[in-house]
Parts: sequence; C-alpha cells; structure tokens
Amino acid sequence: MNQFVPREGGALAGRTVAIMLESDYVEPELHYYQRRFAEEGATVRYVTRLWGNESLTFTGHEYHLPFTVDSDVDELDDRRLAELDVLIVPSGMVADRLRYTEDATRLAPAVRLLRRAFDRPSVLKGIICHGMWLVSPIAEVVRGRRVTAHVNLLADVRNMGAVYTDQDVVVDRDLVTARSADHCHLFARTIIDLVTARTASRFRRLRSHP
Repeated sequence: MNQFVPREGGALAGRTVAIMLESDYVEPELHYYQRRFAEEGATVRYVTRLWGNESLTFTGHEYHLPFTVDSDVDELDDRRLAELDVLIVPSGMVADRLRYTEDATRLAPAVRLLRRAFDRPSVLKGIICHGMWLVSPIAEVVRGRRVTAHVNLLADVRNMGAVYTDQDVVVDRDLVTARSADHCHLFARTIIDLVTARTASRFRRLRSHP
C-alpha cells in the first residue's frame, strides 16, 4: 500500500511532503516515512521520472518489495512546487538513478526539480545518506552550507564545496541532511519540528497583520 490516510488534527495537517523515488530504495526507511508523516497529518506524495509511462513500479534494495509511483517530476511546475512543504531525497541508489541523463548537455529532470526547490526557501529540502548524489550536478546549491551525509560521500560533499558536519542530522536554514537510512527517525522528527515551527510562525504573522 503506497498511501496512508493522514491523521486528522496532526501537527502537519494540511501539509504536503513529496518524496523522490526510484529502484533500490531502502524499504524500512520509506515505510517509516509513509507512516510517520501520515501520523502527523501530512499528505505524502511520491515523484519520479516516468519516461512517458502512466506509472512505474520500483523494487526495494534489500527485500525487492514493489512500490508504484504515478507522479512525474516534470508535472511539478512552479505552482505545484510552491504547494509542497517538504521535498525529500531518500537513501539507497534512488539519487544515483534519478540523476541519469541521456543528454550530457542537460541536467536530469529530477536534478532540475531539486534546483528549483532550492530556489524556494518556503520548500524545506530533506536529503539523507546517498541522497546527496542528486545534488552533485548542482553543487552550487550547497556550497558553503553545513551538511552531513554517508561516510562514503565525504569526498563528494567536500568537492561540492559544502561544509561536512559530523552529526547524525544537520539543519542549515531550509536544508535538512542526515547521515544514513538508520537515522531516518531523527531526520523525520527534525522535519516535522521545522514544519510545525514554520506553521506557527505563519499563524503569528497572520494574527499580527489581520
């Protein structure tokens, strides 16, 4: 089952979390996000490159569990992107597969979407573990920013010009990074807290400017 019904009245009620997906995703991580964000009331969407198909079914890395996605990254135009509260690049080989481009002169669609998301501070970006691979073609978006990533990506992170920080979860403004899939619970908790704080801040501004 790809979708869980958001809990009414949760801290993220009315909020939308989008998760990029491809084959070799980490099943326990993805299943945790499915339940955890819905538990807080968020709507969870999954996006990928569909290559002209109505949907694609991907398999997980360890148990080869199927997961079907029917939303294309190219469908997230500026209006739809602005409706997102969070965009997550998960662990596993997802990022490596999504950064494939058949035209070496153009960025892959998923990379273009991520760059557009970085242009919108209102969209919280969550990148965990090997998800940093999707950032490598657009290294300028993390240059000078504090991040963490899987130990295998330390050289990649430093070559991107980011500031590697030896922590399980790191927050730098509208960017949340986490060390590995094993830290997905801390990663999700941090995202939930940040979105909740943003919601409270918006509410206070609205009350002060009726």
